Amino acid sequence: MNTESHPSPDEGSTVQDATEQDRVRAETVRRLERSMGTIGTAAVARMEERLGWFRRMSAEDRSWIGLVAQSGVAAFVDWFRNPVRGRPAITVEVFGTAPRELTRSVSLQQTVDMIRVVIDVVEVQVEELAAPGGAQQLREAVLRYTREVAFSSAKVYARAAEARGAWDARLEALIVDALLHGDREEGLQTWGSALGWSHTPVIAVAGDAGEEGGTKVLDDIRAAARRLGHDVLAGRQGRRVVVVVGVGDRYAADELPVAAAEPLSGLFGPGPVVVGPAVPDLRAAGASARAAVNGLRAAVAWPDAPRPVLADDLLPERALRGDTDARRQLVEEVYVPLQGAGSPLLDTLSVYLEHASSLEATARMLFVHPNTVRYRLSRIGELTGRIPSDGRGSFVLRVAVALGRLAEHGED
Repeated sequence: MNTESHPSPDEGSTVQDATEQDRVRAETVRRLERSMGTIGTAAVARMEERLGWFRRMSAEDRSWIGLVAQSGVAAFVDWFRNPVRGRPAITVEVFGTAPRELTRSVSLQQTVDMIRVVIDVVEVQVEELAAPGGAQQLREAVLRYTREVAFSSAKVYARAAEARGAWDARLEALIVDALLHGDREEGLQTWGSALGWSHTPVIAVAGDAGEEGGTKVLDDIRAAARRLGHDVLAGRQGRRVVVVVGVGDRYAADELPVAAAEPLSGLFGPGPVVVGPAVPDLRAAGASARAAVNGLRAAVAWPDAPRPVLADDLLPERALRGDTDARRQLVEEVYVPLQGAGSPLLDTLSVYLEHASSLEATARMLFVHPNTVRYRLSRIGELTGRIPSDGRGSFVLRVAVALGRLAEHGED
């Protein structure tokens, strides 16, 4: 019995077709190799003709883009020669020829525009480039390859954006830390410039990160501040989030810093949100940041504080907690003006506070008419900005007078 097998007519035809396709492909490859330089040059010329942004680029960047185009054509020819290799390694073979900084000069949309131009150049020449009978084969390969280029472009830009975002976040955290610790302030303007900082005046806001984690809070605050047209730096320290905002001319001077902080305060976690004073520029932002953080630490002593609350409204709590800046500010803003106005005001305030804010009792103790006490209390309010008959105002005045007397006797 003869057991030798022979290919069927259909199998023989298939083998013959595959052999013919390989022959056509090999001939197309030879034609492409002879035309690679021409295709790359034609693509760059078409870019200069159709893409205005390409014409405005520096000669160096245009040359790099030309190199990317040439590499793309060469990588396509190499891949087309060996289709069994599967998906082409475009990221390395094409984009690996250009410096990473090129992604800062060319946007993703512009990259898509370039890809379209190169596709148009190749498609126009398909009939000339392909071997007889190979035009459809070449068109399908070009479409598949350009799809891979598009996907790879998106990956390149996504990775670059991720890297820049991570670098920016680390730099922001570094700046916030430097502001809080008062070191390296001579480099703050340079660091701020690296992040595109340009707006002044500047305020700092401190609050809790919340249960969801500080990353979400930081991202939400950054996005909200930028929608408002502000510059923003944000950093997390444990559960605490500190945000430094360049507000520009959006608000009048008498509205700051509360007006700028209110739209952001709801994005913090639960608990107090404290706003430092407005300062003229980023170099001076350390004072605002430290006031906000010290205020946040002391805010637990004033459960009914508004949200957001000014760090300056927490001066007595900050002073009691040991904040030397707050103690100094209370003495300078309250005690020194009263002392300069003469002993009657200080004596009247002391007696008034000791006698439960009673006009009549104060008048009897000082042997003056109640209207005189009323006038002196009004003057105290004008000089210090704190009203003695107000519960909060009397507390601030009492702490300030005590600190002032300690300072007079050499006690910090």
